[in-house]
Amino acid sequence: MKTTLKTNITVKDICDGFVYNELEGKGLFGLSGKLTIQPEYQRNYIYADGKRDVAVIESILKGYPLGLIYFNTVSDDKFEVLDGQQRITSIGRYVTSKFAVKDENGMEQYFDGIATDKQAKILGTKLLIYECEGDESEIKEWFKTINIAGVPLNEQELLNAVYSGPFVTLGKEEFSNTQNANIQKWSAYVSGSANRQDFLERGLDWVSKGNIGDYMSRHRHDKNITELKTYFNSVIDWVSSVFTDVESEMRGLEWGRLYEEYHKKAYHPAKVSAEVHELYADPYIKNRKGIFEYVLGDSIDTKLLEVRVFDEATKKTVYAAQTAAAVKKHISNCPLCAVGHDVNKDRIWKLDEMDADHVAAWSKGGETSAKNCQMLCKTHNRAKGNR
Repeated sequence: MKTTLKTNITVKDICDGFVYNELEGKGLFGLSGKLTIQPEYQRNYIYADGKRDVAVIESILKGYPLGLIYFNTVSDDKFEVLDGQQRITSIGRYVTSKFAVKDENGMEQYFDGIATDKQAKILGTKLLIYECEGDESEIKEWFKTINIAGVPLNEQELLNAVYSGPFVTLGKEEFSNTQNANIQKWSAYVSGSANRQDFLERGLDWVSKGNIGDYMSRHRHDKNITELKTYFNSVIDWVSSVFTDVESEMRGLEWGRLYEEYHKKAYHPAKVSAEVHELYADPYIKNRKGIFEYVLGDSIDTKLLEVRVFDEATKKTVYAAQTAAAVKKHISNCPLCAVGHDVNKDRIWKLDEMDADHVAAWSKGGETSAKNCQMLCKTHNRAKGNR
């Protein structure tokens, strides 16, 4: 790959014709229309937080270097930002008065309101820019390597770069647009943010059954994302119809896997809601995130709930009472040994040789309390647990 260092391009040059797409889709331009600031393989703009964007402008005003910026030469007089999109977009947004920066007196100042000498300093700042030329594979590999903007690319952003094309463009327009009215609904079930491609990644993960890279490779040149949108919405609609109440623990669960396992089963939403509320009210459940898969699976797999075990005080109390009664009757303090016919039927086990067990199984409504606790020898407790 060939690189040429340019030192005569100023902020004013970059911002000439700057257009910032408020919907965060493709279409940020500068350098009199010659520069595409956000090509298909670039991540969304993520510096608009009042900190990182402000820091870029403050660095210019203080004379600090902004670091190297890389352009990909597309054709004669046409370029794409290979690295530096966040910094360039922050500069362009400030020069077009999209946000303010505090001055030395702590006053918020937009570009068109600051002193003319400061305006001139910003516009006259020269940037260090490498213009790169190479084939697509070289450019993509270089893009991954020179990620120096301060926020590492995540896995989906890297995949977007590798498989850039119409499919990625359409996917980002749908799933990475913070103005999409569906984001709020999706956020109840999917963790992350649109800007960092988390909704796009989750949709691709669901529809591809975990093989995102392979799926993106096969669909790279597709002119639609119908299958992706349909599957994603099917999962979301299924979850929201089965579980009519939205709980915070729903966010980030493996809904794609659960949809595949359970969407063909019929559920009564009112009954599901009542059971979920009952489980939420149970103080012995440690893992509320497991409630939803537990209910979907006919309330059988109690391991999903991590039911709280008996505490040491309860075990000692039950052990003492159970042992005292057994000694009087000359039988084992393990109830199952006592009714057996082997050598342990009158054995008195030590506390550390026994385990606490629910008399009435928790899965059948038994409480994790002293009145529902019995101490069994470890052999019998394990045998009971395997049934």
